[in-house]
Amino acid sequence: MSGRTALLALAAATLLIPIAAEAQAAPGDFRLLFTGDVMMSRLVSAEIDQRKTSPWTGFSDLFSSASLVGGNFEGAIGDPAKCPAENKLCFAAPDSAVELMRQAGFRLVTAENNHSGDLGPAGRIETRAAFQQSGLLALDFDSSPQFFRFGELTLGFIAVTTIRAADGRVEQVPSVELAQKLRLARQLANLVVVSIHWGNELQDWPTGSQQQQARWLVEHGADLIVGHHPHVVQAPACVEGKPVFFSLGNHLFDQKYAETKDGLIADCRIHDGHLLCGAIATHTDEATAYPKLAGRDAAADHALAACSPQLDPGAQIDGVTIRPEPWSSDQPPNGIILDGCKIDGDGVGKLVWQSRRQALVSLQLVTSMAAEPLLLSLERHNSSIDDEVGLRPYVYAVGPHGLIARWRGSALAWPLIDAVESKDGVLCALHRGDSFLLPDPATKATRIAAYRWNGFGFTGIETPQECESILLQAVK
Repeated sequence: MSGRTALLALAAATLLIPIAAEAQAAPGDFRLLFTGDVMMSRLVSAEIDQRKTSPWTGFSDLFSSASLVGGNFEGAIGDPAKCPAENKLCFAAPDSAVELMRQAGFRLVTAENNHSGDLGPAGRIETRAAFQQSGLLALDFDSSPQFFRFGELTLGFIAVTTIRAADGRVEQVPSVELAQKLRLARQLANLVVVSIHWGNELQDWPTGSQQQQARWLVEHGADLIVGHHPHVVQAPACVEGKPVFFSLGNHLFDQKYAETKDGLIADCRIHDGHLLCGAIATHTDEATAYPKLAGRDAAADHALAACSPQLDPGAQIDGVTIRPEPWSSDQPPNGIILDGCKIDGDGVGKLVWQSRRQALVSLQLVTSMAAEPLLLSLERHNSSIDDEVGLRPYVYAVGPHGLIARWRGSALAWPLIDAVESKDGVLCALHRGDSFLLPDPATKATRIAAYRWNGFGFTGIETPQECESILLQAVK
């Protein structure tokens, strides 16, 4: 080994210490693993039936070392006979696929990609139900964000696809809806993870759109971005101080191109209040779809070595930390229960109150709107005024026994799309262009208005220039 080679090897080993050294794990440390694309139909299903073994036999030690293992599930659970004739790439997987993933150690799969709708809306429902019955979360855009809790740490997860599914479903980045989900997750979680389906298939570098979307996601609250769809690895990068895995490539797939046989596992640790990420390489031999571990990816570890964002403290009012009830397989599909906790001297949260289940769309801790800190929420409710399920603003104070409604979702001047507090305590609202007297929910017209809190309600005021920039940045 030359002197230069030895120095490079020593430098690489030094960079790997925060991620790879198991012995340095401390109490309160957590490990998160995210794989690339997992497809369990076609030749993968046939190989599983023939071999009678799990594709993840060689991953047991790695997966068992993590607090959470997640992956992107390409396809839908259901009968292949129900694949539409016009869909030549229909990934219908058997129910047994779910149990194999559970046994392997997965706790979370994202079910928001261009194959999630291969069996139509009914297939989406069946997929979510099949995973939930096995104790796994199958996360889609509509049910985002969902939350997991590890000790006193709350993680929020959002799934989004920019690639149209077979049933026509696709999301936009940026969008008001995604900005609201990020705002909600950012307020309630210490760490926000976004799984996104984007980019071009078989292209091993991120497009300009991916890079722009990554910056927007980070600016709106994402701490970690895990990308899928290209089926090849795209090198991770540190974007605005946050780790972004543009594409993890394939994890379990039957594609034959040489480049699709290599993948990454995002390997992230939470240590001393910071997120530290690197990557583990996987490789699939030519004659199989089963992946195997191929050691650490030194290039990915190096690219992310200096990318260690600090965890967010979450929403805190008068010594009470407000956090969401964590996801469980037996909870209702809609709504979030908020827990009010006080942290004791040992750093352990004690539950002091719990809210009703709420149809939260957005949540913001506001400190300049009134003399006391308040929670501004947007919730979906039916109104007797317009007999429409719409977005309603609520304002809550926090008392010793829970949330105190200061404003109970009464409408503002027009049907609401979004609302955010500005820095000087003004409520900036994006409204539909119709009215409550002549409702037209399908209208594309919008208007911006501003309001000031008067202690028991909102008073309309002249709209400051900053409201336009605050609200429109969600879609630019």
